[in-house]
Amino acid sequence: MQLVKPAGQRDAARKYDIITALGAYALARNKHDQRLVLRLITLMTARYNWARDELAVGQREIARLWAVDERTVKREMAKLRGLGWLVVKRQGARGRVTEYGLGLDRMLATTETEWPNVGPDFDLRMSGKPEENPVVPLPVKGHIPPPDVSDGTEWALAQAILFSEAPDVYGSWLRNLVRVDRAGGRLTLSAPSRFHGNYVQTHLNRKVLAACQSVDDDVTEIVIVA
Repeated sequence: MQLVKPAGQRDAARKYDIITALGAYALARNKHDQRLVLRLITLMTARYNWARDELAVGQREIARLWAVDERTVKREMAKLRGLGWLVVKRQGARGRVTEYGLGLDRMLATTETEWPNVGPDFDLRMSGKPEENPVVPLPVKGHIPPPDVSDGTEWALAQAILFSEAPDVYGSWLRNLVRVDRAGGRLTLSAPSRFHGNYVQTHLNRKVLAACQSVDDDVTEIVIVA
């Protein structure tokens, strides 16, 4: 499988994806692995230069950032090199710190097992697999306003999430869905036409369900009626 890297190390969205993959991997491991990954994430967000693939920080500064002694820094950095997550680009010398790059291939290969835990969309995006049923946005005239969340329902809040993730898809297929009923974990939404409802049920049901579950864990099923 070909792993997708950040475009020129500068794609902001991919930075968050990489950090998310590391976090999901850590949360599925023991406390020692969690602490190691947390230290790496903190170091990356504070000092890693994504444009140059460069991490050039002295052990004393890392020790201060991690609130540990320099002996612990040496041990933890050796673990990260052993994992292949950090790669030495230029060895340190007198008056010059060691420069590292990220071993993204190894990092992503190691965390791959946890990608589905984040969500199927994340798994597809990270693995570079084509979406089986790609959603085609329809032409929408004018500006698409953000949804009104004043009523505080799970659907209103989920619409806000869906709008932020993909305004074109939201404007084409989701903004005209109306909350009809909630019975236990089943949320029923009304579509403006049978075709519209069938399309959402086929292509977007999983995305809609994920958005609803992110604001209300008790939602287990989405039903679209026309």
